[in-house]
Amino acid sequence: MAATRPGRLPGRHRRASESQATYSEVIAIGEFRSLWGGQCLSLLGDQLAQVALAILVYERTHSALATAAVYALTYLPPILGGPLLAGLADRFARRRVMIICDLVRAGLVGLMAVPSMPFPVLCALVFCVVLLSSPFTAARAALLPDILEGDRYVAGSALQNMTNQAVQMLGFAAGAGVIAAIGAHRGLALNALTFLISALILAVGVRSRPAPDPEDGAHASIWSSTKAGARLVFGDRRLRTLVMFAWLCGFYVLPEGIAVPYAATLGDDPRDVTLISGLLMAAMPTGTVLGAFIFSRMVTPTGRLRVMGWMAMLSCAPLIGCALRPPLAVVLALWVLAGMGGAYQLAANAAFVQCVPANRRGQAFGLVQSGLLAAQGIGILIGGAAAQALGPEPVVALAGASGLTVAALLAMLWTESRAEIITRVRTQVS
Repeated sequence: MAATRPGRLPGRHRRASESQATYSEVIAIGEFRSLWGGQCLSLLGDQLAQVALAILVYERTHSALATAAVYALTYLPPILGGPLLAGLADRFARRRVMIICDLVRAGLVGLMAVPSMPFPVLCALVFCVVLLSSPFTAARAALLPDILEGDRYVAGSALQNMTNQAVQMLGFAAGAGVIAAIGAHRGLALNALTFLISALILAVGVRSRPAPDPEDGAHASIWSSTKAGARLVFGDRRLRTLVMFAWLCGFYVLPEGIAVPYAATLGDDPRDVTLISGLLMAAMPTGTVLGAFIFSRMVTPTGRLRVMGWMAMLSCAPLIGCALRPPLAVVLALWVLAGMGGAYQLAANAAFVQCVPANRRGQAFGLVQSGLLAAQGIGILIGGAAAQALGPEPVVALAGASGLTVAALLAMLWTESRAEIITRVRTQVS
């Protein structure tokens, strides 16, 4: 009897037969271009609005605490309301959810642009605008696998990831200059316009699809749906492991939150500290762009799943080198390398899609996204407090060592869970 079963090729030939989607192939899909373009436009407007809002609040209050508190409001709503509102993406047509969220956010940001708006009302509007990002993000994440199948989903996710990082860097870099030229209120009005244009792009470029069918013939209440989503995500060992992979970012994004005090250890002149801070904050996003490109273009679909654990360890391990207090060039290289390791999230995202039923994607993605923001916020908060006592270099190294330990444990768990997902992916791309 032959060594291989009928109908199956030896592993070497199976891997050779895998096809990888190209960026041009993904961009050729009109619906993806609409999702991608609308997302880039909204994100650029959001970065501009963050700068405008910070300047506006500080001009009104002259309080660093008030300015920081309003910025913190951008983290709080998705953590509190994300798990509940994300389920809307599974109850209603996802394109419609996105368009309505864009239109409502345009109106709310338009109110924020009114010069006489009281400060408490401004804070409430910020909270509501950010809260609506939860159902919008969940609907977009749930809709993308319907538009991009197989390895196209990974290529499209990589393209979105790279452009998101680039838009964020561009938005923060150019935001101050734009706000200086047109003023904070006009900057907020411009952000409102980006939401309107995004809604128009979605309405014209993305075809209407019916709402997902409920599992038992009728939609459960929002609270019941949230509990069911939590049981789905955390009751399955594979999904649990993938969620932990996603939340691992709480360790390796921590350095960005203490980039300014870290820069102060590398330079004395205030202008040098500002420049070094910018370089440090840009290092990991730069690595993420490079890693996403290499990981999506040079590694096969099943290969990504096999090396995901090693890549997760790479996202944390280089940070340990900061304990030696190396010079700036070495620190930048270490942070870029860690950012490249973070590209494992592409494989984790694709595997998550494989394991979640299509009619439950919105709730599942919403839960993961809320935890993601919580992990980032808590990690940065703990890192800031620790850096105050210990200094930034040992804190970054401790974050790297802790993250590496967790990543190694997850890699072992993933080895036990990945076989079925690899089989599914091979079926789709072969």
